[in-house]
Amino acid sequence: MEIGLIGLGKMGGQMAQRLLTAGHAVLGHDVDAGTRHQADKAGVAVSETVTDLVRRLKPPRVVWLMLPHGSPTDATIASLLEALAADDILVDGGNSHYTDSQVAATHCAARGVHFVDAGVSGGIWGLTEGYCLMVGGSAEACERLDPIFAALAPAGGYARVGESGAGHFVKMIHNAIEYAMLEAYGEGFECLKGSDLDLDLGQIAELWGHGAVVRSWLLDLLARAFTAQGNDLSHVAGYVDDSGTGRWSVEYALANAIPVPVITQSVFERFASRLEDRFSARVIAALRQQFGGHAVREQG
Repeated sequence: MEIGLIGLGKMGGQMAQRLLTAGHAVLGHDVDAGTRHQADKAGVAVSETVTDLVRRLKPPRVVWLMLPHGSPTDATIASLLEALAADDILVDGGNSHYTDSQVAATHCAARGVHFVDAGVSGGIWGLTEGYCLMVGGSAEACERLDPIFAALAPAGGYARVGESGAGHFVKMIHNAIEYAMLEAYGEGFECLKGSDLDLDLGQIAELWGHGAVVRSWLLDLLARAFTAQGNDLSHVAGYVDDSGTGRWSVEYALANAIPVPVITQSVFERFASRLEDRFSARVIAALRQQFGGHAVREQG
């Protein structure tokens, strides 16, 4: 298939590479000239503008966005709707709020454009491991995109989970669970570090990855982080950012009277990390760097 990919940063750029490897034709665009240059060197056909990208794609077109949620995504969708035609497909693969995706779907439908919201999980490992795709939209549009999904995901790693908005809703809850899991690992390893038993935290993280009930890919990545940064994570500041999805999940739970105390506390702990440096926050910051390539603050 042929696909236009707007947003060629950490994830978008690697998704382009995975699609090219699978034999698809990728036309890319990014607002940053340096990023466009890097994509061009990597073999992606690059367009200088969104309008030019749409013009160069053969109808019916597929355009996939990998942009920050909010204004960057909203403005790009508005611009695209001036150029796309009926039966084209527009995919939002960023972390947009699911209600924003429902609104975007309505705007697209008014132009005859299919809107698909794709929750994408996999971080900087997606190029080699594949991306888990949680997809919302019409069955017709999702079926047309099946070759693209199959190229991006590992076996069994993609599914249409419902109508427009469902993909980003499922990804929002996925991220909320991630918040809680990271907090649990952070607090547990803070307890281990606080003991007087001279424990090797890297050894324990590696050990638990083999047969333990708490084993996970996150724990594997934590073992890597300890190997790279040392058991004290001394170069990582205990400052943990948040992308918004955790807050949205708590807001949804409050609006629907669903008790989510662990997820809520994990969001608050991220706020607390910006006030005092705790080892649990260093663990979480180091893990976010490992799976998502998120920047960490250097310890002063």
